[in-house]
Amino acid sequence: MARNKKEPKGNGGVRGPGGPQFQSGKNQPAAPRVPSTPKYSASPLRAAFERKSFPVLARVTNAPRWLLIVGLGSSLLLGLILSDAWAWLGAVFLLIVGAFLGWLLALSWPLLSPGRRFMRVLVVGALGGLAILKVGGSF
Repeated sequence: MARNKKEPKGNGGVRGPGGPQFQSGKNQPAAPRVPSTPKYSASPLRAAFERKSFPVLARVTNAPRWLLIVGLGSSLLLGLILSDAWAWLGAVFLLIVGAFLGWLLALSWPLLSPGRRFMRVLVVGALGGLAILKVGGSF
């Protein structure tokens, strides 16, 4: 009986000290294809928004990944747990996280499918709603 199993190649695709190493010209992944111009027609207002957002986005991209995760995560956590006399500060932290996510949503809007737009608007709206509930004393 012949077996129809494929034999694994290398170490299962794991790279690192014990994994397969890339050699020049051989086994290299294809370079990501970045379009030189966007596939959408940007209005002058949108083009100005993207142009003004570029330096900030470049800074965020060049920052260590852990810094963004820790900063947004701690802001979200503080926003959710602060209550009573500090509820207004919790609302500010929630609004900071919501503003950042809303800014990223606005930048990526033309490239998103309707379903992804809906989910991201829902998250930003939920953060805004939680901030309003915090200030009102209901949450």
